[in-house]
Amino acid sequence: MEQKEREHFIQTVQKYLDEALLRIVVSNPSGKEGVSKVKIRPLLLKGTLVFQAEELVGNQAFHKNLSVMECAAYLADLLEDKLRQMELDSGKGQVRVLVSKKGTLSMKEKRQQPKMEAAPFIPEHNRQKSYILQEGIPVPFLVDLGVMTEEGKIVRTRYDKFRQINRFLEFIEDILPRLHSDRENVIIDFGCGKSYLTFAMYYYLHELKGYPIRIIGLDLKQTVIDKCNQLKEAYGYDKLNFYHGDIASYEGVEHVDMVVTLHACDTATDYALYKAVRWGASVILSVPCCQHEMNRQLKNDLMAPIYQYGLIKERTAALYTDALRAEVLENQGYRTQILEFIDMEHTPKNILIRAVKQGGKKDNQKEIKEIMESLHCDLTLPKLFEEKEV
Repeated sequence: MEQKEREHFIQTVQKYLDEALLRIVVSNPSGKEGVSKVKIRPLLLKGTLVFQAEELVGNQAFHKNLSVMECAAYLADLLEDKLRQMELDSGKGQVRVLVSKKGTLSMKEKRQQPKMEAAPFIPEHNRQKSYILQEGIPVPFLVDLGVMTEEGKIVRTRYDKFRQINRFLEFIEDILPRLHSDRENVIIDFGCGKSYLTFAMYYYLHELKGYPIRIIGLDLKQTVIDKCNQLKEAYGYDKLNFYHGDIASYEGVEHVDMVVTLHACDTATDYALYKAVRWGASVILSVPCCQHEMNRQLKNDLMAPIYQYGLIKERTAALYTDALRAEVLENQGYRTQILEFIDMEHTPKNILIRAVKQGGKKDNQKEIKEIMESLHCDLTLPKLFEEKEV
C-alpha cells in the first residue's frame, strides 16, 4: 500500500469510527499462520468510546481496545501485510475494501442519507459516566478554582467546566503513546489564562500517570500569571511554571514535545501552530478562538447574498480557516483531525485541531494556494512557512 493510498484509507475509515458504527470485519488472510480474521465493534469503556478488536488466531481470540486514530492505523496495517478484505457497516454507510495479491487496494464507499431514528445501542462495561477526574475525590486545584467543594463534590454552576476538563484529558489520554516515559517531556500551553486545563494536564500526566514532564504556561495577563504561580507553589508542582509573554516572540526553549493552545485569539493560533512545527512537537492540540483575518478578506460573487449576513460570514470564515490550518499541518508532516470540543460558555468555539507528527509531508501546497485564491484571502499561517522555509 503506497503512502497516499494509506492516508486516503485512514481518512475514509476515520469518518465512520464513532457511535454509529455497527461492525468491521477484516478477513481473507494472505498466509496460513497468524491472524485469520478480525472483528471490531464500538464499546463504551468507563464512559469513553473505544473500538474493541477481536483477533482470531487459530482457535484463540485476543482482544484490544483502540482509540479512533489507533483503530484506523491498525486496520491499515492489517490490510498491508496480513488480511486482504474488509467490510465496514455503519449507520452512516458502508465501506468495502479488497487487496490484490500484488498489494493494490481497491475501496468502495457508499454513504447513507441520515435518518431520524433512535441512537444506536453501544455496549458498555460501566453505564454510569466515569470521568478521568472523578466526583467525590477532592483535587486541590479544582477546589481552589471553584469547580469542587473541599469534600470533592462538583459545584452545580461549574459542572460544564468539570466536563470540559475531563473531555480535554480524554484527548491527552489518546496521545499518551506519543509521550516519552524515559525522558522529560516539554509541554507548552500558549494563552493558558486561569490555567484550569494546564493544572489538569500536570495533575493527570505527572501525579496520576507518572510521566516525567515539564509544563510551561504562557499568557499576556501578568495578574493571571502571578496567581497561577502562587497556586503551583502551594501544590508543590515543581515542573510547572507560568510566564508572561507573547506567543509569536517566545523563545524560552529549544525543544518541545507537545504544544497546547486554547482560545488564542485570531492569528495568535497561527503563530502557536508555526512555533509548534518549528520545534518539531510530536503533538499539537489547538482550540482556536475568534478569527478575523479571513472574515475581513472573504469575497465570493456567488456567495455574496449569503455573506451579507455577518454571523454566517463570520462562522464560515472560521471554519474555512481551521480547515486550511489542518491542511497546512498535513503539509508539514502531521496527521490532523478536527474534533468537537466541549466549551463551557456554549459558544461555537468548540473545535479542536489535533495534529500528530507522523509520516511524510502531504503534497498539497498547490491546493492550499488555489483555495485561498478562490476565497480572495491571504492568510498568516501558510505565509509563515513560505517566508521562513520551515
